[in-house]
Amino acid sequence: MKRSELKKIIKPMVAECIKESLLEDGILSTVISEVVKGMNSQMMLEHPVAPIPPPQKNPPPSDNEVSKKLQETKKQMLSAIGNDAYNGVNVFEGTKPAPAAALQQQHGALKDTDPHDAGVDISGLFNSNWSKLV
Repeated sequence: MKRSELKKIIKPMVAECIKESLLEDGILSTVISEVVKGMNSQMMLEHPVAPIPPPQKNPPPSDNEVSKKLQETKKQMLSAIGNDAYNGVNVFEGTKPAPAAALQQQHGALKDTDPHDAGVDISGLFNSNWSKLV
């Protein structure tokens, strides 16, 4: 007897036996009821998780306070390196403070770009004769 002939004979008998066991013996209803019980129960955690308190938001300092603090910091830095170290030249003249930590946590293509940067002027882009180039 070939394997394919044996398969044709045995396959319907096995399918019938499985169907009887699942439906008549109640195995299928037992499995479904166990799944439903598992879905209704709540997950138990070994250690209860404490709620995370919301971050404290301090009001942002005014521009005047920021500029005063910046000037004081620059003076302290100059006095630390010595006022005569660079022949009296103010090494911090014209500098801007580094971006705040909140700006450094941004994601995306422009994360390292200053938000006050004007960018590239493209206003004259469409004034040229593009039809000649195409």
